[in-house]
Amino acid sequence: MLQYFITSKTRRKIIMLFSKYPDYKIHIRGLAKIIKEDPGNIARELTRLEKIGYVRSSKDGNTKIYWANQTFLLFKELQSMVLKTSNKRS
Repeated sequence: MLQYFITSKTRRKIIMLFSKYPDYKIHIRGLAKIIKEDPGNIARELTRLEKIGYVRSSKDGNTKIYWANQTFLLFKELQSMVLKTSNKRS
């Protein structure tokens, strides 16, 4: 059902991961391994999600680390949607 609201498969996977693990901090390559998507697509989606405030980032040396912004206006609603739809699949 989530695919009807969030049409980008990569963005949907990122939101699902951060909704299930809101305290998780990760870099692009690590995220690419977990969700099995191209790092270039992930970087593009993370930039978009950061621009609207869903994720935050910081530099750790040459690596940029991303995490969910749990104070984002719609974070709890998105998290609720993800958890409800993933529980129905089980």
